[in-house]
Amino acid sequence: MSSEHAHAAYACLPEESRGRLHDEPESATRGSFQRDRDRIIHSAAFRRLEYKTQVFVNHEGDFFRTRLTHSLEVSQIARSVCRSLNLNEDLAEALALAHDLGHPPFGHAGEDALKEKMEPFGGFDHNAQSLRVVTQLERRYAEFDGLNLTWETLEGVVKHNGPLSMPLPRAIAEYAERHDLELDTYASAEAQVASLSDDIAYNNHDIDDGLRAGLFRVDDLKDVPLVGPVFAGVRKAYPDLDESRLIHEAVRRMIGEMVTDLLSETKSRLTDAAPKTAADIRALKAPVAAFSESMQENDKALKAFLFENMYRHYKLNRMTSKGRRVVMDLFTLLLNEPECLPDDWQGWAGEPGSVETAQLVADYIADMTDRYALDEHRQLFDLQTRTS
Repeated sequence: MSSEHAHAAYACLPEESRGRLHDEPESATRGSFQRDRDRIIHSAAFRRLEYKTQVFVNHEGDFFRTRLTHSLEVSQIARSVCRSLNLNEDLAEALALAHDLGHPPFGHAGEDALKEKMEPFGGFDHNAQSLRVVTQLERRYAEFDGLNLTWETLEGVVKHNGPLSMPLPRAIAEYAERHDLELDTYASAEAQVASLSDDIAYNNHDIDDGLRAGLFRVDDLKDVPLVGPVFAGVRKAYPDLDESRLIHEAVRRMIGEMVTDLLSETKSRLTDAAPKTAADIRALKAPVAAFSESMQENDKALKAFLFENMYRHYKLNRMTSKGRRVVMDLFTLLLNEPECLPDDWQGWAGEPGSVETAQLVADYIADMTDRYALDEHRQLFDLQTRTS
């Protein structure tokens, strides 16, 4: 019961799925990947993405993107690309919606803080945390923990950036002992498309947010490959356009150019590789979904510009510094005093300072929204705040 258009021979088909870790009867009205997508959408972790930031701390402005809006944008791009390539849109959509479930609050600052704190305890990786969310931490169903997603969706969550090398993140290594996701191969074409759709959405929408936040100006972009010419083209075509419409039109065109390039390069690689099945895609020594070399260079230049002019901007550094300190303070306190955890989390704790407690605290913090983390920090560290 997937999308009605014909699929390519190398697309992932629900009727050929390797199934779920826990057997379940099939649905009469929905395909396996549609059910995965629906379970992700209805999960508590997905709802919390509304209050987790991509780059900006949530309370700084409600017109900036959150993890939720970003995931929806990635989903739209991934579905469009997969439709053009005759791949399975439902699987790509499920992966796009799941790819950020493991991110902690406060964007990259929160993840960096958890990585540092978890270093002695096996590390922290947001892809591994996404796997924990969908296989363990969502405790909603009567017969199993997690969402019991299909093998293909779990594979894509873990391997959308390519094969994994040793040493594996602890959460992935532990799960692999009971469910082989073939970590040394590439993921499906749908997972590869979802990953590049994330790249397209992320970079272009950070330009949008950065301009609207005043971190840089349109004129600062003139020498950035792809970006500068696109903005110049819009200005030439619409010389009297106000800046808000100018930004939207330019971002729209950049997304279109990157999608067109992705489709062209991927079709070329598929023609050369001539895969007959989804297994053939996984067996290849290189990804089939990719940008052209010139677009890869444009992408690198754009990332470099954003790093220098946005991610290292003093305004952003001030915000991320606050978020980083909140996460580190919470981790240190709760690791050493797990009795301060809420009752429904305390029962899972080990001894203070132990690996078990560290993983529990990482799960607890990664689960938080920006707003909840700030509130929890106030309750635990501000003597004048009443404890709830």
